[in-house]
Amino acid sequence: MDEKALRQLLGQVKTGKVTLDDAVGKLKDLPFAELGYATLDTHRNLRFGFPEVVLGEPKTVEQLLGIVGALVERKQTVLVTRLQPDKAEALVARFPKGVYHPVARIFHLPQRKVKAGLVAVVTAGTSDIPVAEEAALTAEAMGAEVRRVYDVGVAGIHRLLRRREEIQECHVAVVVAGMEGALASALGGLVGIPVVAVPTSVGYGANLKGISALLAMVNSCAANVATVNIDNGFGGGFYAALISRTKGRR
Repeated sequence: MDEKALRQLLGQVKTGKVTLDDAVGKLKDLPFAELGYATLDTHRNLRFGFPEVVLGEPKTVEQLLGIVGALVERKQTVLVTRLQPDKAEALVARFPKGVYHPVARIFHLPQRKVKAGLVAVVTAGTSDIPVAEEAALTAEAMGAEVRRVYDVGVAGIHRLLRRREEIQECHVAVVVAGMEGALASALGGLVGIPVVAVPTSVGYGANLKGISALLAMVNSCAANVATVNIDNGFGGGFYAALISRTKGRR
């Protein structure tokens, strides 16, 4: 239940269209739903404006079907991240209105329209696209309009400069980069918007599976750069959509 539905229900109680007992019945599991193997936070939609997101990778097919079914029953948007193809196949078969995005490893089943602002998702290279797509699809699921600006890393900085104005027009940018992670600082110095840096494990040797990119981004001298964890496209996209939603209201 979202805020609009809650207000509608309370209004029906006030006018007598819904009895107090019926309203209590509808509200009794509002904060959470006990599934035995999971305690689903059904109240998060009211707090964040977006329901609980499901991490698919460690869960069984049966657990995912139960969790997604509980969200669908409550008319909440479904977003399952880090989802393997076999599990996605089972979800699509049970919930055919949902869509699986294999590059991002995301299953998305929208239940209502949400609105955020304009988000740019920028990658250093083509190899960073899977994490970038996780960020982009997460932001889109939260109602943001996403501009994808891919393969504009510092090895050819002229590619980034050509797209600078396009990125500047957005409310926030998500920068996805591996190797030495320099793109976040480079872009942060070029645009006057918040930059959410997402280090990736793309690289080898002293890249240390993304640690070098993470440290470079955390130590950025660009004051508008904030950093999430390695390969955390979901976190970067979610945070960017929240920022854009606030900016879009102005």
